[in-house]
Amino acid sequence: MKLAIYGRIVFGAAAVLFGVIGLMWHDADTWQSMYSILRLPLGAAIGTCLMVAQIAGGIGLPFARTMRPASIALIVVYALFCLACIPGIVAHPKSFGEYDGFFEQFSLLCGALAVYTLTEPSGARAATLARATRIGLGICAISFTLAQWVYLQLTANLVPKWIPPNQMFWAVATTVAFGLAAVAILINRQSRPAIRLMSAMMALFGVLVWIPILMVDPHGHGNWSEFAFTFLIAGASWTVADARYVGGASGATSG
Repeated sequence: MKLAIYGRIVFGAAAVLFGVIGLMWHDADTWQSMYSILRLPLGAAIGTCLMVAQIAGGIGLPFARTMRPASIALIVVYALFCLACIPGIVAHPKSFGEYDGFFEQFSLLCGALAVYTLTEPSGARAATLARATRIGLGICAISFTLAQWVYLQLTANLVPKWIPPNQMFWAVATTVAFGLAAVAILINRQSRPAIRLMSAMMALFGVLVWIPILMVDPHGHGNWSEFAFTFLIAGASWTVADARYVGGASGATSG
């Protein structure tokens, strides 16, 4: 089994989980990026179709034969999620949360595009797409850095108290780590290990932060959506690291 498949498994499994959560709970916690879509005629039906498409894309992502159509399905879903964030930005241009929501969705789009590059037969086209996904994820990493800085105390509160030395230390440390990753990704110096380390950090957030919260409050819809979304971003980032031509090397091939 080639290395690239592991990122696709995480990305695909998280997409399936988030889609299932979205179908189970039609509330603000799980549909927050789709308000503009839901307000359209038949918006609820469109939203349901997008969640089903996300599940189908997630199922097909790990397999070589279905990877291309699965990645296209996820590209469409996450592109629409990104577009759905734009009205909020226009309505509240001074609200950082609107931009943060957009870049969270955009990181998923970068991940889906990265998987697509693995199926692209044209070397030049694949290189261009891989470069675009790397730069896109680097910009998202800047947004992640700013989000942790803007919400530093909230971030610190999420850190388990049993991890030494203290919660604020890890809030600041992970904020700096996001910032360093953003620089490495954007200047394309050690970008592949930087992306993989950022992915691992996101996965640790899911394990150390959201799993204990779920154990305490398994009925909270927001807890489940945050858990799934954290691994969605981790998986999406991992697939960008595995895309061909990222980091200046030939990169991984499809598994």
